[in-house]
Amino acid sequence: MSQSTSAIDLTGQVAIITGASSGIGRSYAQALAAAGVRTVLVGRSTERLSAVADALPTPSVFLAGDLADPAVSEQAVALALAAFGRLDIVLANAGLYVGGDVVDTPMNAIEELVGVNVLGAMATVRAALPHLVEQGAGDVLVTSSVSGHQDIHWEPVYSATKHAMQSFVHTTRRNLVGSGVRMGAVAPGVVLNELWGIAEGASGVEDQIAARTGIRSEDVADAVLFMLTRPRHVTIRDLVILPTDQEI
Repeated sequence: MSQSTSAIDLTGQVAIITGASSGIGRSYAQALAAAGVRTVLVGRSTERLSAVADALPTPSVFLAGDLADPAVSEQAVALALAAFGRLDIVLANAGLYVGGDVVDTPMNAIEELVGVNVLGAMATVRAALPHLVEQGAGDVLVTSSVSGHQDIHWEPVYSATKHAMQSFVHTTRRNLVGSGVRMGAVAPGVVLNELWGIAEGASGVEDQIAARTGIRSEDVADAVLFMLTRPRHVTIRDLVILPTDQEI
């Protein structure tokens, strides 16, 4: 097989992963580390980030902070460059969930959701892009949701944030054409993790897997690993990954 059509070897690359202390972000860290990637883990809990970093097979550093504060994104990029001297991959994954009718959702909850899901993701990408563009290569992937592809009426605020991220990914990707930097989004359906109030190792998860009504965080990480390892002439702009029997 020619080099141009071979999967990319990620060994030695450096990735920033936000929301890395649990759920999909933790699975991203585990999957990328298994592929030889060094990681910068960002999340709110020092204790949980430390536990994730300590269990990885490749060097990892972490930064505890609230992604709603743009300074945290700048600090994450600075940490990657200081610790490893490079930055190759950005997984803007940190997110919160609020369901229910908008009239029943407190404004402070709306502000927090938008602050992390939209502004936090934008700040992370904005902080990293100058470095990726300067080196002429890199990957930026945003964790979106099937709620960004459809108008889901039982979670209007959450769905709105994910629609915003879909637009951000598509327009920013077009800004990056010719730069060598790829950008895309992965949009999961029901993932059986902490975001949905399901603790790691909780009972009942395997029943939902068997019933094909939920997927694991590891399934999303596998999909992202596939996106990252496509040859450089290929960009997967959107990947929607659902449980087989999710009715949406």
